[in-house]
Amino acid sequence: MTDNQQSEIIPDEPDLRRDKRKTAWGKRPRPLLTAGICLVAILLMAGAAAVWLAAKASTIKTELEASTQLVPKLKENVLQNRPAEATAIVDELRRHTAVARDAASDPLWSLASATPWLGANFSATAEIARSADDVAVLGVAPLVKVYDSLNWDKLVPGSSGTDLEPIRKAAPAMASAAHAVRVSAERLNGIDASGLFPQIAGPLAQARQQLGSVVDQLNTASDAAGLTPAMLGSDRPRHYLLLVQNNAEARASGGIPGALAVLTADKGKISLSSQISGHDLGEFDPPIPVDAEQQRIYSTRLGTFMQDVNFTPDFPTAATTALKMWEQRKGERLDGAISIDPVALGYILDATGPVSLQDPQLLALTAGKLPSQLSGKNVVKTLLSDVYAQFNNPKLQDAYFAAVAKEVFGALSSGKSDAKGLLTGIGKGVEEHRVLVWSADTSEQSVLSKYSLSGSISGPSVPAAQFGVYFNDGTGAKMDYYVKRTVELITQCPANGYQTVKVRITSTNTAPADAATSLPAYVTGGLGTGIPTGDVQSNVIAYGPAQAHVETATQDGKNIPFGAQHHGNRPVGSLTVRLAPGQSSTVEFIFGKIVQHNQPEVVVTPTIQSVDKVVLPTQSESCGTTG
Repeated sequence: MTDNQQSEIIPDEPDLRRDKRKTAWGKRPRPLLTAGICLVAILLMAGAAAVWLAAKASTIKTELEASTQLVPKLKENVLQNRPAEATAIVDELRRHTAVARDAASDPLWSLASATPWLGANFSATAEIARSADDVAVLGVAPLVKVYDSLNWDKLVPGSSGTDLEPIRKAAPAMASAAHAVRVSAERLNGIDASGLFPQIAGPLAQARQQLGSVVDQLNTASDAAGLTPAMLGSDRPRHYLLLVQNNAEARASGGIPGALAVLTADKGKISLSSQISGHDLGEFDPPIPVDAEQQRIYSTRLGTFMQDVNFTPDFPTAATTALKMWEQRKGERLDGAISIDPVALGYILDATGPVSLQDPQLLALTAGKLPSQLSGKNVVKTLLSDVYAQFNNPKLQDAYFAAVAKEVFGALSSGKSDAKGLLTGIGKGVEEHRVLVWSADTSEQSVLSKYSLSGSISGPSVPAAQFGVYFNDGTGAKMDYYVKRTVELITQCPANGYQTVKVRITSTNTAPADAATSLPAYVTGGLGTGIPTGDVQSNVIAYGPAQAHVETATQDGKNIPFGAQHHGNRPVGSLTVRLAPGQSSTVEFIFGKIVQHNQPEVVVTPTIQSVDKVVLPTQSESCGTTG
């Protein structure tokens, strides 16, 4: 190879280096520049995603807030019987929740839900939006449609009965709505909120609370629609023992069952028959068997006298005992029991309007002494005080009581009552435990047992941290009309890791100072009992939550002995209080070893006082710190 050829093949060394540099910097990508471009692209994409997600978050927030503001309007239209307006609001509600759900279903939002750390916040928000839409579409909308199809005025009992078929037809839709909302609530309750941002955890807690309330209301409506037709006699006539409790002589569930009747419900038509006084059934010897636990607390009188079946606050026990007594004496097996008191009768009269007594003989005997027309304003005083002041004859007192009850239920079945007012009045009676129901049908009773209407002291209707304060007359008279009471829970500082609660009960005898001479002997009693005439003696019973302990009892600040028992795994403390006219006394029970962490609440014996005047707000003692 010549020198010239070699020089053509092998370039000079400087030229080779230049070509290599040209290849490295000219033809191949530069690594740092590429990385920079990628980073800028990622930042731009992240920024765009953040803006997009922020816009979706703003949409979800705006739409859910708008839907929340519609709920009070919807409730008002339902309560005011304006179905067209309610339907329009439901349509608007569904539009808002649908937009929120669509925003939370966006692919980018779903992708963000899968990211570590932040993802839980996105998924929780999506679940809130989804649940809100489910409630609107599957819960509220079907219910308003059902509500629109019902003529509530025609559902009120009438002289020719009630068409119960619309309720029967509505029951499946209501059950479906309740199920759908319940599933949504379960999904929200299953979210772990421990790692969520406060901006998400707060709305989640609010949604859980609101949805829980809706679930309770829907379950109640569904159960009512399922039970009501059959219990009102849609398939066959139903016969119930009606116990009219007399609050002037206290019993744990209200008052002595002074007046009895058989209430018949036949295709929605209500009538009374077989009206007698509790005293007429006489003494049962041997007593009707009652479980040993309650017998230890309340004695064998529970099964001996009809007037004492409700010494126990557990209405299922009182009802079953009363029905056995009725069957033994009358040879008639009934379908259940219903309890009501004069205060609740007054609530019904507020809806039906006044009623007039029709019995000519009774009108002649009571002329000028007792009103011939009863209303919600005078029925309580007339039945629980005036009748005793005017007549010493117990049979005449019972006859007047029975006549009033007959006229009230006659007015109820006449169809002249206002539907909204009647439902409000009965609802108030149920809320105050003045109206109680027990069914001999086990499937029906299993549903009733979920609600306070059942009057149970244990089971699904009883909140975990429930206390109970009950009163049984020990005077053998009608002096409880003059006793005013207050009940208050005071949460104390925890002891050994357990909650402690003080139950404070204050009772005042408001009878006149000269009650011994100014009040009828039938009212004051006292003769032969060892109780001074005009004094009131009461057995005060306090129940704590299950598994707790009743530890001490005081009266007016001094430790006193008391009875300690158990009823259905609940601790029971009891003692006796005697009050002279004008005297007050405060009893306190201390319950410890309370394992429940729920807010405590209390149920009390319904008296002539409004329950909100008896039950005072729960207080908390301040716990000092040491250091």
